Amino acid sequence: MSGDRDRVLARVRRALADVPRGERPQDVPVERAYARAHDDMADGRSVDLLARNLAEYRAVVHRVADGGLPELLARLLAARGSTSVLVPPGLPPGWSAAWEARPVHDRGASTARELDAVDSVVTGCALAVAETGTIVLDGGPDQGRRRITLVPDHHVCVVRVPDQVVSSVPQALARLDPTRPLTWISGPSATSDIELDRVEGVHGPRRLDVVLLTADRPGLAAPG
Repeated sequence: MSGDRDRVLARVRRALADVPRGERPQDVPVERAYARAHDDMADGRSVDLLARNLAEYRAVVHRVADGGLPELLARLLAARGSTSVLVPPGLPPGWSAAWEARPVHDRGASTARELDAVDSVVTGCALAVAETGTIVLDGGPDQGRRRITLVPDHHVCVVRVPDQVVSSVPQALARLDPTRPLTWISGPSATSDIELDRVEGVHGPRRLDVVLLTADRPGLAAPG
């Protein structure tokens, strides 16, 4: 082990031999001209790709216009038999207008056991990445603390399209604040045992509903 370590360190020293003493990494500009997306996708294509990749990860995708969101959320919660729903502090009030489940407002003192007793959680998101089918949460007011999206068995996440959809991870990183608590979600929680049998719900919600929310426009239908 020590021999391997010495060989690695020797290679590092040789690579740094011509670096002036005292030079810091931030002193040297780094060329970052690599492609930031594999395709220059228009908004509609990005949203369609996001929907396909989310479904590939076994998330359930729904599309709706603003006016139909409260009713859709109510249907999704009722379909799961949810009688209680975790509500982040900054969730838009209108989103809960139609659901019958009891809202549970997150508290800093809430324990994991208390959160586990709640049936569902409804949140917004920071961004969604089309190429990877990934939802990114950053703890914003409409998302709340990381734990409220990991403990309940059912998560409904609303993505505003096209504003919150980017094509690629590099584009997402350019828009995200790295000092915030970022959670990257690709489908419901899943893992495999030693025989490669898929098990869902071990490290997060067993069911993930993603709602792609478009702004109301005259003549625009609200697809389900």
